[in-house]
Amino acid sequence: MATVGNSTNIFWQESPIGRLERQKLLNQKGCVVWITGLSGSGKSTLAFSVNKELYSRGKLSYILDGDNLRHGLNKNLCFSAEDRTENIRRVGEVAKLFADAGLICIASLISPYRKDRDACRAMLPDSNFIEARLLVDARDPKGLYKLARAGKIKGFTGIDDPYEPPLNCEIEIKQKDGVCPTPNAMAGQVVSYLEEEGYLHF
Repeated sequence: MATVGNSTNIFWQESPIGRLERQKLLNQKGCVVWITGLSGSGKSTLAFSVNKELYSRGKLSYILDGDNLRHGLNKNLCFSAEDRTENIRRVGEVAKLFADAGLICIASLISPYRKDRDACRAMLPDSNFIEARLLVDARDPKGLYKLARAGKIKGFTGIDDPYEPPLNCEIEIKQKDGVCPTPNAMAGQVVSYLEEEGYLHF
């Protein structure tokens, strides 16, 4: 007897063309660069700068931006702790697929909870999850901090909702003498790491 919705009736289908073949075709190694930090710290700017630098080197990457994903894939989620966890889980699964396809996937999200980021790391084989923390003074280009401090936005990360920083991230981008690095300098730090760790060739 068939049971509708019974997940035990599905089976994994293995493709004859696998991750190694795709990486060889692209001459790069698939991975996930997970950019985390407070709202307004420059995560999207960094993601776009890294993407541009990789493109200039003939490397294929794709950005999963937190705000953009909430227009589609995650538009049915709010900002409760449970929905934030589901938001990150979904993005982690998509990022895993991009990495398996041989792309350098750049995920740019606040992702405030350490356990959720760690769960995404656990999805990737061979330590291909690279956590990059932006530790710079947050700007407020959208006026969100002002609204949160006025009590008009509830559950805002860094105001009345916690941000749990990484304990052992691969890349940490900091201000120097109170000055934030330029987007190109930040991107250079990330791309240099990818180069040194062998992701930009196969």
